[in-house]
Amino acid sequence: MPSPKEPTSKDQLLALVEANPFISQQELADQLGLSRSAVAGHLAQLTREGRILGRAYVLPQRQPIVCLGGTNLDRKLRGLGALQMGSSNPARQHESPGGVARNIAENLARLGLPVHLLTAVGRDAAGQALLAQLQSLGADCAGSLQAADAPTGSYTAVLDPQGDLLIALADMALTDRLDPAFLRQTAPQRAPARWVVADLNLPRETLDALRDEARLRDQRLMLVAVSEPKMARLGEDLRGVELLVLNRGELQALTGRKLGSESALRAAWRQLQHAGLKRLVMSDGARGLRFSEGDDFATMSPPALDPRSIREVTGAGDAMSAGIVAALHRDHEDLRAACALGLRLAALTLQSDATVSEALSPALLT
Repeated sequence: MPSPKEPTSKDQLLALVEANPFISQQELADQLGLSRSAVAGHLAQLTREGRILGRAYVLPQRQPIVCLGGTNLDRKLRGLGALQMGSSNPARQHESPGGVARNIAENLARLGLPVHLLTAVGRDAAGQALLAQLQSLGADCAGSLQAADAPTGSYTAVLDPQGDLLIALADMALTDRLDPAFLRQTAPQRAPARWVVADLNLPRETLDALRDEARLRDQRLMLVAVSEPKMARLGEDLRGVELLVLNRGELQALTGRKLGSESALRAAWRQLQHAGLKRLVMSDGARGLRFSEGDDFATMSPPALDPRSIREVTGAGDAMSAGIVAALHRDHEDLRAACALGLRLAALTLQSDATVSEALSPALLT
């Protein structure tokens, strides 16, 4: 009976790289008892074979999607009857993990994709629980900022009895600490990424640095809007941004245009194209979404839902963003198919009390 095949030096080297994609050639040589030139030769051959990618020795199936931005605790108060301003109203409360970047990361983790979240939380019970919950789903949070002198952010939403948002209050001050210095510290975590997804809770200087970084590297940068007031953080130069996801109000705030007609929407898209943006998705509530298709702005309707199945709207936009980047992670070019997956994930979230639906699974990608 033949003996099992002994692993070659190249196989052993690949195993070490898989365990630590940032290992140096000298460390590989020391652990394998090889010369550094021999290690360099093996790495060159593995790169030619497509079994690792580039200088970071990243395995192609392990390229993560890096999500950068806010994490907070979501508190949702849903009125039990018609709400009256200036008075106490009976309500039902639900708490769940939240934050745009964190929500997108959880959606991606539940889809079974490799995801790395870079965020800021406090060293309080809420912050530690939020990181632990995401890590339990397989997401990597290494490098995230944990502040001892500030609480974890919060988002409080007041919903009407139908689940529609009336007003929301967000304390996201901790996200301002994700500055260019934080980017420099977390460069190794972003280096292997195929896609970087950043929300507009980030400071203006951080967003500028991410755009510059995307232009220098072979990476795709997707920016996700969070509110109309924070559109000013984006600036006018959109070179380096592969995809921008926002809603109609945020697009109006960004372009300074009233978007009540098809011609106005097309003019807004052309304006952003001239600023350097490559692709655009605009969510449009019950009407579905609009997405750029060449010079045109195409429409896609949402899946039909029984109104009685809709729980509330919080997190649906983040699920849509996650579905879009999940599909583009597999196929860079098919934005139409990516939008279809995004709408499917959003529909599942609308039917859940949680900000991220527990019905998500890798089966949705097949």
